[in-house]
Amino acid sequence: MISVIGAGLPRTGTTSLKAALEGLGLGPCHHMREIGAHPEQAQRWRQTMDGPVDWGAVLRGYRAAVDWPSAHFWRPLAQAYPDAKVILTVRDPHAWYTSLRDTVFAMLSNPSTVPAGLQAVAATMRPLLERIWFETFGTTLEDPMPGERHAAEVFRRHTAEVAATLPAERVLVYGTGQGWEPLCDFLGVPVPAEPYPHLNDRQSVRTRLRSPGP
Repeated sequence: MISVIGAGLPRTGTTSLKAALEGLGLGPCHHMREIGAHPEQAQRWRQTMDGPVDWGAVLRGYRAAVDWPSAHFWRPLAQAYPDAKVILTVRDPHAWYTSLRDTVFAMLSNPSTVPAGLQAVAATMRPLLERIWFETFGTTLEDPMPGERHAAEVFRRHTAEVAATLPAERVLVYGTGQGWEPLCDFLGVPVPAEPYPHLNDRQSVRTRLRSPGP
């Protein structure tokens, strides 16, 4: 049963949020990385293109979900799990644009950068990711990266839409670098003693993209 839904776009601290939620006992938390670790999930996600979607089957075994592909479906997930809280991760739109361009778009626009062991999963997921990209930006993965001004406006519009659609008490707009306190207060759990996780920064992703696959 999903109790936390991440509505933030990729490159807004979603990997760190996944680790944070799991550290708070609200895991397992789904993230795009889970599909690579569990390739059988790729076909489940591919079937979300056909509708209607059985979210209980797609997210079976998870208590939370962040990052694409699940974040793209924040609205139907919020309807399917009316008691779940929604976390909207945000950051400066222009810094986000640079990070997205150099990581997510770099990989999706050049499938050869996908490690060899994940090529089959990537091929299964690609039609869904192409649809998500088009529905988000209005461009294809064969097109150049959307311009910064357009992408920043997409980011702002997404943020405003999530905040306006759901009751204020159900949504936490959570900026990168805010740490444990607002998150734990929203979720009603104690603040851990250890530092908030900081994972998957842009430089580490770019290093992985430059490295040859296994």
